Amino acid sequence: MVTPTALEAELFAVAGSVLDPELPVLTLQELGVVRAVRLGAADVVEVELTPTYTGCPAIEAMSLDIERALREHGVREVTVRTVLTPAWSTDDISAEGRRKLREFGIAPPRTVREPGPVPLELGPTRTGPPTVHAPAAPGAGHTVPGGSVAAVADPAVEPAAAPDPIRCPLCGSADTELLSRFSSTACKALRRCLACREPFDHFKEL
Repeated sequence: MVTPTALEAELFAVAGSVLDPELPVLTLQELGVVRAVRLGAADVVEVELTPTYTGCPAIEAMSLDIERALREHGVREVTVRTVLTPAWSTDDISAEGRRKLREFGIAPPRTVREPGPVPLELGPTRTGPPTVHAPAAPGAGHTVPGGSVAAVADPAVEPAAAPDPIRCPLCGSADTELLSRFSSTACKALRRCLACREPFDHFKEL
């Protein structure tokens, strides 16, 4: 690994301070998409930028904003190069970025995986109590000692006691449900808190 020079570190901070065009509460450095800044011959600066996913429509706006910020900082020539390896992951979002998302009313993504292939999983649409008890009724549920009936678990419900449930950024409740797998941008889903009844965006894990 090549250690950046003091000037490259300074220029990295400038490029990283650019706000994300789709989530202006985050800088590109907090989002984790600025990979490196290299100073070449004749004061030419090359920035390596990784999109959140291939074909991300915001990559062009990010590139133009980085070029503008570096030129205003005194750099004469800037090249922004898109790099796809290693692929970006929501794990690249910094702790400060996650805090800002939560304060902005967006549930931050959970830590998802160790490095390696990305498994495809179909998850539940709702988080809530893992078991529901109701009075005994003929043919309903599964009879347990004492005459009560434990209702069959809804496969669309994720137990609130799951290792890392999606929590409402407004009240902190883990009792939430999925309304739509896509929200204002492709990287977010729309959920609703069943405690405070408020809808909120969730930055999907990748």
